[in-house]
Amino acid sequence: MGGKRVLVGMSGGIDSSVAAYILRQQGYDVSGITMRIRKPDSKHSGNSEKNSCFSASSELNIEKAVQICSALGIPHRIVDVSDLFERTVLENFKSEYLNGRTPNPCVMCNQMIKFGAMVDLARKTGLEFDYFATGHYARIERKNGRFALLKGKDEIKDQSYFLYRLSQKQLSQTLFPLGDFTKEEIRKTDAELGLHPSEQKESQDFYGGHYTELLDVQPQEGEIVDTDGRVLGHHNGMWNYTVGQRKGLGISAPYPLYVIDLDPVLNRVVVGYEEKTENSFVTADNINIVSLDPDSIENGKKME
Repeated sequence: MGGKRVLVGMSGGIDSSVAAYILRQQGYDVSGITMRIRKPDSKHSGNSEKNSCFSASSELNIEKAVQICSALGIPHRIVDVSDLFERTVLENFKSEYLNGRTPNPCVMCNQMIKFGAMVDLARKTGLEFDYFATGHYARIERKNGRFALLKGKDEIKDQSYFLYRLSQKQLSQTLFPLGDFTKEEIRKTDAELGLHPSEQKESQDFYGGHYTELLDVQPQEGEIVDTDGRVLGHHNGMWNYTVGQRKGLGISAPYPLYVIDLDPVLNRVVVGYEEKTENSFVTADNINIVSLDPDSIENGKKME
């Protein structure tokens, strides 16, 4: 690739490791980088035996990334973004749950940290590179003068929805080498390289413990009510529930009940039968128009 330099975000897992290998085989000048998002003295330890990005096991993942880069013969750098991670991702995570919404911390982390602060810090520390790459199963194509984010070839493994907040600038400088592969093909390559044990498990969890450990709140008794306001039971904090939840409600009924709404002011959980889960409209904000030119979309115009 004409000596093009690529910085690969390394998690220590199979996907990012094989992504770095593929890029090197394609002729890129490859370097690896891993971000430290958890402070060593963090009170949120999680489960060290459970492979997740924000728990005590994260330090083991960093060590593994160092080993992988050594095995591949590429340089590696570690950057500490733990302060920013706590101020942005963790605070947003806490705020959303306590306001009755269900956050996706990976989406914010990708936008603000992994494809944002980590890349910026890498350049500030003197690393020079033309592209940033990760092991996500997604694809990027140039369409109508814009960079479009597409699903990966492996629809079961597709991770494009984790990346929808990426800007045009970020997409223009990003490579997803696994986008045209299936997970099984990547596992086979990893096995041939001997980078990980054959029983290596995937890391799909944000936190190794229960997410409520990150909220720093005490149990607070509240009511579980139906859509007519009748009290059906009680709970220890509406933040322990999420809209659409069916299991673990702790109340019995003739038919399965679902969480319909969460009221953070009254600390109330509203439940109803399946027909109550249906809606004919959605209210959305903080939208990122990836593949379409925002200037071509009229304000308030309905998008089909």
